[in-house]
Amino acid sequence: MKGVVQRSTGSWYRVLCDDGVSRDLRVAGKVRLHELNTTNPIAVGDEVTVSTRENGGEKMIEDISPRQNYIIRQSPKKRGARHILAANLDQVILLVTLAHPRTSTGFIDRCLLTSAAYHIPVVLLFNKQDLLDPDSKIGKQQQEYVAYYRSMGYDVLETSAVESTGIQALEDVAKDKRSLLIGHSGVGKSSLLNALDPSLDLRTKEISKKYSKGVHTTTFAEMFPLPFGGEIIDAPGIKEFGVVDFDKGEVSTYMADFLPYVDHCKFANCLHVNEPNCAVYEAVLSGDIAEWRYINYLRILEDIDEAKAW
Repeated sequence: MKGVVQRSTGSWYRVLCDDGVSRDLRVAGKVRLHELNTTNPIAVGDEVTVSTRENGGEKMIEDISPRQNYIIRQSPKKRGARHILAANLDQVILLVTLAHPRTSTGFIDRCLLTSAAYHIPVVLLFNKQDLLDPDSKIGKQQQEYVAYYRSMGYDVLETSAVESTGIQALEDVAKDKRSLLIGHSGVGKSSLLNALDPSLDLRTKEISKKYSKGVHTTTFAEMFPLPFGGEIIDAPGIKEFGVVDFDKGEVSTYMADFLPYVDHCKFANCLHVNEPNCAVYEAVLSGDIAEWRYINYLRILEDIDEAKAW
């Protein structure tokens, strides 16, 4: 029979089978050979084949169907390996906070880059509006980021589970879609999911006051059906988002604010670093491309060089 992986613990997988029954299953040894360069051969969202083994009649995952897409990052535990966050997605919902805890634009841009490469739309959520003074330095900085990402065509929401701000807008973008919800620990993923569906009653914790960092509440990736239609995959808090499988020359083609300029550089293979008559760099100098976006771009190129050195 067929099924969809709803939960992954690393050794066991909860699979909703096409007979309507959810089962906790192990993986047949041959499946592990499919993805030798990833830390997880099967991800939440994968469509799998479940069959009965002859020895004792135990059901096991025997095969994985080809993926429509997936989100992948550099493994945080195994250097040089890749980790698949989720598969067969309609969109990514990227949840960030500029304080309590801080999400860097570098983290945001790495996620946007990877999603663009796999042709997966991103909805960007700036959360915890109840803790943000709009007239403060951070408040004004957020408005700059919101306006800039919207100018690139991204759907950007400002939310607060405490005040129910933006919850209806989030429901509208999540309705009837399979979404992957990602972000640092402590940005409020579980609180927002509880706001979308109170019956989930997911556990939440306070931010560490000493370090202003989130405390892990989600241990394993898990898919939840939404009462208004669709599914959302809650991923464990991500500290870093390492890009993988990129050539330096293609990075700029996935950055929406670079696209109007890349074809106007003097050299067709321009990396927009120190080449003469670079239209992208000239756009940075004129303010048409934000300097912080360009700095993030340069750091991504450095990451690619470091990955190849492994």
